[in-house]
Amino acid sequence: MAAENSSSVTEFILSGLTDQPELQIPLFFLFLGFYVVTVVGNLGLITLIGLNSHLHIPMYFFLFNLSFIDFSYSTTLTPKMLMSFVLKKNIISYAGCMTQFFFFCFFVFSESYILSAMAYDRYVAICKPLLYTVTMSPQVCLLLLSGVYGMGVFGAVAHMGNLMFMTFCADNLVNHYMCDIIPLLELSCNSTYVNLLVVFIVVTIGIGVPIVTIFISYGFILSSILHISSMEGRSKAFSTCSSHIIVVSLFFGSGAFMYLKPPSILPLDQGKVSSVFYTAVVPMFNPLIYSLRNKDVKIALKKTLSRKILS
Repeated sequence: MAAENSSSVTEFILSGLTDQPELQIPLFFLFLGFYVVTVVGNLGLITLIGLNSHLHIPMYFFLFNLSFIDFSYSTTLTPKMLMSFVLKKNIISYAGCMTQFFFFCFFVFSESYILSAMAYDRYVAICKPLLYTVTMSPQVCLLLLSGVYGMGVFGAVAHMGNLMFMTFCADNLVNHYMCDIIPLLELSCNSTYVNLLVVFIVVTIGIGVPIVTIFISYGFILSSILHISSMEGRSKAFSTCSSHIIVVSLFFGSGAFMYLKPPSILPLDQGKVSSVFYTAVVPMFNPLIYSLRNKDVKIALKKTLSRKILS
């Protein structure tokens, strides 16, 4: 019976970010601009790291993967979001909705864990500089990366497993610009407290574990920085972490605001605005933050551009 009911909804209608007609076109161009900057910024950073051998170190290995994740999950969501601004009915098939949701979960979980891997890298670089090349060997980096994408698969499969037990009957209007777990829970005819509890547990693993890892890493980093006697040394050590701290604050702040509050405290319409930060704004800002605040990236960019001009 559940299988029959779940198949009775063959498509969903995404309500979009807003239903105010006068905002549709300005928002379309705003988010199109965001997406263009996201694509150019992240693919540019990937290319830059790939072309410059002096950036082939653990810090930029993880940054390379962060840019790939940001580009991928922005591409998973933004094109469909842009369609909601120009179409009267933004329809997505049931299979399309589930596919979008799967990849969204995979990339968001992967981003959480790549940020914690980057925090661990900074901890080793500042607290154990003499052991850095041994501790952050290529094998260790690949092991950390497999853990990052492994947790991405875990998050996507756990959320999808939760959705598979839900039945969708008549109502197919998703109160969001993407297929996400909370609005889909609201549509389900048989979603229970248990489903919501599973969401909370999975999100806590996705956000809570990386946040704890990052806090512990920065606790040790701060302790090491305070033991550096010269102000110049302290400033240099802190500057290597500042970009990462900004990115972590933006991503986890907006994610926790959306998912770790009960729906009664945070209405879904406000949640949509909050989710814009980690689905559109954070992937756009990450390459800008890391390139504008990073001397190595600036030098690599100048070298690459001068090579192009000379050739």
